[in-house]
Amino acid sequence: QLQLVEFGGGLVQPGGSLKLSCAGSDVSLRWLNIAWYREAPGKEREGVSCISATDSSTDYVDAVKGRFSIGRDNAGTTVFLQMNRLKPEDTAVYYCAAAPGYGRCDFSTSTLITWGRGTQVTVSS
Repeated sequence: QLQLVEFGGGLVQPGGSLKLSCAGSDVSLRWLNIAWYREAPGKEREGVSCISATDSSTDYVDAVKGRFSIGRDNAGTTVFLQMNRLKPEDTAVYYCAAAPGYGRCDFSTSTLITWGRGTQVTVSS
């Protein structure tokens, strides 16, 4: 059964950068649509970015456009989320999730196969 693990979270100052990675246990993520979500204290979980399996097309929530970048490593084993110019409002637990790799990726949770356990990102001075 597919399991996802996120790593790369931590504490960073405003304006700084972090790179999150999502890896699959014994399964390549190349054939799956992968999405990053985040959940801040007191707020609902929201989609942040996703990447499609078919053509590697990507999507971003407006709040992170121009600052975050999603991609796959060459081997297709991990999906990363490069986060630049971080703001305090980016503080949240970040989760990656997988959906079947057909069609364009989106932030719908109805087709998700599995979630990772999350990694904490804290942006604070």
